[in-house]
Parts: sequence; structure tokens; C-alpha cells
Amino acid sequence: MSTLCLGSALIYRNAITGKNCRHRPKRFVCKSMTKTTPENVSADVLSRRSGNYKPSPWDHRYLLCINNEYAKEEKVIARDLLKEKVRKMLDVETKSRLEQLELIDELQKLGVSYHFEVDINDILMDFHHQNGRSILKCDKEEDLHATSLEFRLLRQHGFDVSEDIFDVIIDKIESETFKSDDINSIISLYEASYLSTKSDIKLREVIRPFATEQIRKFVDGETCNLEVREKAIHALEMPYHWRMRRLETRWYIDAYEKKHDTNLVLIEFAKIDFNIVQIAHQEDLKYASSWWKETCLVNHLPFVRDRIVENYYLAVGIIYEPQFGNARRIISIVNALVTTIDDIYDIYGTLEELEIFTAMVDNWDVNRLDELPEYMRLCFLILYNEVNSIGCDILKDKHINVIPFLKKSWADLCKTYLVEAKWYRKGYKPSVKEYIQNAWISISGQTVLIHFYCGFSDQISVQILETLAQHRQDIVRCSATILRLANDLATSPDELARGDVLKSVQCYMHETGATEEEAQAHVQQMICDTWEEMNYEAKMAGTSSLPRSFVEAAMNVARMAQCIYQYGDGHGSPEEAKTVERFMYLVVNPVPLDGPK
Repeated sequence: MSTLCLGSALIYRNAITGKNCRHRPKRFVCKSMTKTTPENVSADVLSRRSGNYKPSPWDHRYLLCINNEYAKEEKVIARDLLKEKVRKMLDVETKSRLEQLELIDELQKLGVSYHFEVDINDILMDFHHQNGRSILKCDKEEDLHATSLEFRLLRQHGFDVSEDIFDVIIDKIESETFKSDDINSIISLYEASYLSTKSDIKLREVIRPFATEQIRKFVDGETCNLEVREKAIHALEMPYHWRMRRLETRWYIDAYEKKHDTNLVLIEFAKIDFNIVQIAHQEDLKYASSWWKETCLVNHLPFVRDRIVENYYLAVGIIYEPQFGNARRIISIVNALVTTIDDIYDIYGTLEELEIFTAMVDNWDVNRLDELPEYMRLCFLILYNEVNSIGCDILKDKHINVIPFLKKSWADLCKTYLVEAKWYRKGYKPSVKEYIQNAWISISGQTVLIHFYCGFSDQISVQILETLAQHRQDIVRCSATILRLANDLATSPDELARGDVLKSVQCYMHETGATEEEAQAHVQQMICDTWEEMNYEAKMAGTSSLPRSFVEAAMNVARMAQCIYQYGDGHGSPEEAKTVERFMYLVVNPVPLDGPK
């Protein structure tokens, strides 16, 4: 076996500073267990359904040797010097309002704003206090870019800003007297419209359709400005507000470098920082892959999806900052266990077996392990041990017992899986509303986020834990609903083919008599509507005790959903839906730097 190709101690120390980083456990050793093959599978196993999932495209030994050759000790020193130069750019009082806004936007898109969170929040708070909820009304078309950018950044950071600032522009759009052909301003307006809530009728019904049409005309027309055309196509494909942040950073680094007015300090800072952060991600990946291999679940349960890399990819989408490696590792484990248990319920277990497993998770009693069918025992034991281990670490570090809340999230998840299994076996066709009431929990977003909250938060609130465990946080419901709907659009044909409950598309078709194309359009509209509801909940979180970082993580679950299911089932069939390509781009391949490595 190849040796671990670890990064330097200095780089790793800068990359992961959290003291609670989970170390690779040694509990699940099963050297004597061989992988089940058709030669030694019982007749009972062969008579069961199969998901026909392809093997993992990733080799464990290859993953252990991934390394970023550019992230050396001298680069960490260079990064820190550049960081101070960038901080001074934020502090310069001579910068105009627009220049400050554009710098903040660039820092966010380049993935380095986490270094300046306090500075950025102070600047935006000052802007908001200067002008109140209305900012400065956009009375002139030439001010459209600045107003749109400020509106988007303030709303993105939880400030309450009214859509009325666009009233003059809206009047011009409706009277067909809007004359500006500045496509950059229109793209800014388009991006701002996706921060709308359900009450923002003008943003949704006037501004967004108008901006979309203007951008399409620009893309379809003749233009010599390839830089702006690429930006316009990228925006139409998916708005920035919906995009997976880290993947967008990697794209924007390349796009920013091509700009005619590139800030050389910023781009060098962003590229070096990306490589340093990538080292942290690579170490987390090695941990997750080693943990997964040691569980022997793929050997013991050959019908489940072997997708530890894809499960780690989801974790990067939820929280990418280097200091939160412990949270990423927890999320990766949770995702892997969710995938395994989901496959047991969806394609393998009999109804009687699933009822026993659900009761076992609900009771959380390892002494009754022998009551489970043999193939379920290892899975339950690993679930039991991992959740208790996570809870034990949190008790040691944060002095609160979270295990009752964590195990309830697993029990609730399994209960929703059981509901869907019963629906399938009875041939029951739920309404869309009934389906979503169960499916937003069965997609596991709530389970993932309650583990994230416990592993991420420095101070854990029992009150917040209770609302999470009781499914009373609407931002979690919205995020999980988008995850469910995006998953349905990408996976329902394959899942129905192998035998699964109807998904949202099919429920709508059965309920209304709509065609499949009409049903897909309806589900896509449901995603848009849920984003508006989630935008509202994110705005209201500023008046609650819910940490802003948790709100952002919840929204990142939705962003990750639209990333991994953008081109198909990026989790079940990663090679066919660009997941492998994107993961290489994000976690494996470094950003090339000028000069010697």
C-alpha cells in the first residue's frame, strides 16, 4: 500500500486549527470478513431487489496519496502577507461606496472572505445604518449596478432591505422606457432578484423576467466581449445565490484571472489560499475514506452504494472553511450511514425486517442486537457506536449530552423510510402534500444539520436542539425540501425502474393528470418558491437565537443539492453527472501558480 502523502506540519496547522478534529477510529476491524460474492450468497439474498449501482470510481490507495504540491510552507507565509495587504484595501477610506461593494463581492466569490468576516460585516452594517432599510433608491439607470449589488450583499448577510429601492427602474420596465444596454448592470439586477422573498412580488414578477430576457438577448446576439458573454451564460445557467460556494470559487478564480482589470494581489492571494484550504480538504477526505474502509460495510452489504467520496463532497459543500474539518468529518460519516440505511430500506430489506430495524433505532438498545437479521447487525452497531462517539466528544468538549437529540433524528429518519417502504409495497400513491410532509425528513437534511449544529457550534443551545429535533426550524424544512425536490428531478426514473415509491413528479402527475414535462416544471417552480421562503427565514433568523453560521450551512445544503443533481444523479452515478470531474477540479487538482512550485 502507498504511504500517506501528508502535507507539511505548518500548512496543516494553519489549515485545521480546531482542537476537536476527529481522529481515524480503530474500532471496526473485520479482517476475517470477505466480500460477499454470487458464489457465497444465499438464495434469499439473490431473490432480493438490487439497485444495480456501479462500483465506486475511486480507489482508496489513490485517495491516500492525493497532495497539493503548491501548498508549501513558504506559501503559507506569502498568503498571510497578502492577507494583510487585502485587509488594508478594505480599510481604505478613499474608496467609493461602489468600490467597497465590488471588493467585498470579489472576496466572497474568490473564496477568501472568511478571513475578513468581521471587517465585511462592519462595512455592510455601516452602509445599512447610513441609509436604513431603503439603501439609496435607484433613480438613475447608471446607478443600477451599485444598487443591485448593495441590495444583494445586504440581504445575503441578513440585513432587511426593501425591494422598493427599484421602484423607478420597475416603472421604466413596465412603461418600456428602460434604455440602458449595460449588460453588467442587468446581470447584477438579475442576481439581486434571487434574494427575493414571497412578499417581493416586483422582484419576482417584473425584475427577474425582464433581466432574464435581456441577458438571453445579449447571449444570443453578436458580441466581441467573450468575458462578459461567459459571465452572462454562467448566470443564466444558475444564479449565484443558488450555487455551491466552493465550486463557484474555483470557477471564479479562472474567470477573474481573465479580466482586463484583474487585481494581481487579490488573484495571487486567492490562488494560494485555495491550495492551502485544499490541503485541509484532502486530509479530511483521507480520514473519511479510511473510516469507510474500516467499517467493512461495502464488504458486508454489497448492495449499498459505495460513495464515501461523494458523501465527503456534500460535506465540503456545506462547510468549506479549513478550520472546520471536524464538522466535515462528522457530516461525511453521517452521509455515509444515511446512504447505507437508505439502500437497506429502498431496495433490500423486507417489510418485517425494516420494522424490526426501525424499532431497534428507536429504542437505541445495543443489547437487543441479536433480534436483527444478520445483515443488519453491523450497520446498526456502527450507527450506534458512531453517534455515541460523536456525542461523547461533544460532552467532553462542550459539556452537554446531545446523544438523545442525535438518536431521535435517526429514529425519525428511519420512521419516514418505513412509511415510504409501506407505500411502495401497498402500491399507495400519496398526494404531493402528503408525500412532501414525509419526504422532506426522509431526504436526511434534518439529520445532517442537527449533527452539524452539535459538531460546529461552540456554544450549544438546548432550546435550539429541541426545535431541531422536533422539526420546528423552518429554514431546515425549506433546505431539506429543496434537497428532496432536486433529488426527485434527477433520480426518480431510475428509482422507479428498480422499485421505489412515487416521487414528487409522479405524485403530481397522478394527482392532476399532468404530463411528465408539466410535472417537472411544477416541481422546478416548487424549488423556486421554497427558495423564496428560505430567503425569508434567513432574513428572520437575525431576530432569533439561531446562529448565522447555521443558517448559511442550511442554505448550503440546498445549494449542494442543486449542484450534485444539476446534471443527473451525481450521487448514485457520479461519473455520468459531472461529480467526478467537479471533485477532481475542487479537491484533487491544485490551482496552478506562477513560478516554481
